[in-house]
Amino acid sequence: MEKVTHCDFLIVGGGIAGLQAALILGKVGKTILLTKGKIGESATEKAQGGIAAAIDKIRDSTQFHYEDTLAAGAGLCEEDAVRILVNEGVDRVKDLIQMGARFDRAETEAGGGYSLAMEGAHKRRRILHAGDATGAEIERTLGWNVVSQGKVEVRQKTAGIDLILDDQGKCIGAYALDLVSNIVEIFLAKATILTTGGVCQSYLYTTNPEVATGDGIAMAYRAGAEVTDMEFVQFHPTSLVHSKELEDLIAIPRFLISEAVRGEGAKLLNVHGERFMEQYHDKKELAPRDIVARAIVDQMEKTKSEHVLLDLSGLGAEQIKHRFPVIYKTCLDRGLDITKELLPVAPAAHYFMGGVKTDLNGMTCVPGLYAAGETASLGVHGANRLASNSLLDGLVFGKRAADSAIQYAKDVTLPSSFNKSTPSSSHPGETELKRAKMIIKTGMWNEVGIKRSEETLTKALKKLTTLSDQLNYFPKNREELEIKNMSLVAKLIAQAALDRKESRGAHSRTDFPETDDANWKKHLIYKL
Repeated sequence: MEKVTHCDFLIVGGGIAGLQAALILGKVGKTILLTKGKIGESATEKAQGGIAAAIDKIRDSTQFHYEDTLAAGAGLCEEDAVRILVNEGVDRVKDLIQMGARFDRAETEAGGGYSLAMEGAHKRRRILHAGDATGAEIERTLGWNVVSQGKVEVRQKTAGIDLILDDQGKCIGAYALDLVSNIVEIFLAKATILTTGGVCQSYLYTTNPEVATGDGIAMAYRAGAEVTDMEFVQFHPTSLVHSKELEDLIAIPRFLISEAVRGEGAKLLNVHGERFMEQYHDKKELAPRDIVARAIVDQMEKTKSEHVLLDLSGLGAEQIKHRFPVIYKTCLDRGLDITKELLPVAPAAHYFMGGVKTDLNGMTCVPGLYAAGETASLGVHGANRLASNSLLDGLVFGKRAADSAIQYAKDVTLPSSFNKSTPSSSHPGETELKRAKMIIKTGMWNEVGIKRSEETLTKALKKLTTLSDQLNYFPKNREELEIKNMSLVAKLIAQAALDRKESRGAHSRTDFPETDDANWKKHLIYKL
């Protein structure tokens, strides 16, 4: 008999959006937050570059930030969502500062006294940062405030399995798995918010932490929620290339070399030492990420190399050590002195613009179910996210989802009983699971990656559909849970990429290289 716990609000996921929602909901009713790892083990914690906000009222404006976001989004941004992001984002960043977030200060009063960085596709310096560990600082600030308030029950090492629906199709909570004991628990809630992050562990090479397996998106889709923009996976142009044999063997997350490095003046060179970005875009190294990533791949193919080179020599040793201490130390630990040596870099799967379709308040088409952050998709990023907008997204829409959930929950009475899922008696073995994981990760990288075609996508979709159908079980451990979810979200990404017969933003088709506004300036929506 599963243990049943009642609460007012259930949050599944402990990144920036989940912690932001928890801060608000904990003050209103009994709130439980489930996090697959420990507090702090999320993509938020790994974010180096910073958080974008137009706090410099002299040189910048929310209008400029709005324009830059739309330009990066390649025609698919929802303008209302972007307006909310850039306008409310300023206040959310100020809230963070009041809570104790320590962003780097400047000697001048420009930018309100904060040191503001430049990143690709921004027309102004507007990136607040804490060295090159901004995400960790934000996670620390939000996490400390959640814990110190003592109003939210945090269940670490607990993962959502599936959502629970009542007889009317309303979400009333979730099944969850204690990842230490492998015991299934039931959490009944008046409102449930999914903030489990992204999907990029579905790719062989990724900057994402191991927890980013698309759990919330898969849970929502199986419960009847709509998903959208699934074809838009952003590949970060510059991840550190390790020994290829090591990466192929264990597929560890690649270490990210922040875009802020290029924002401060670092140059991209091919393996022959030639600068090349001027051939691809007038903004050179600060072009939108999709353009830089494809340019790097093009140079790798032309030079028959596994990487290009990043040259930081123009920044100066002291500036590098002061501005990018984490990158400097990490590279030094791996035998590279970035004050003297060129860095071998290549693109890696980094951020997901798609996800669970929501309105401007995080509400899905399933009553009682909300989503925010990278799990959600409401058109704020369009076909290609503007650098450093992701942390802002989590802050702004994590709060809006929480505020909306509070209003919804006022009229909800939880049922005394519900139909329970029947656990499957058939489970794959360890060897079968490892095989499935490699099919997903290699198939997505090779066939649903930076360059796509009908031939590669059809091949991938066939494999992923067969695999997803085979993994139809009620998971009894973390590996079963993650591989089941990875296979589903990978299949949805491949299907959407096959359906969109054009190139737009992060979605690039070699057989349809042009952007086709007449037929494809729209969001693709999928529902079970």
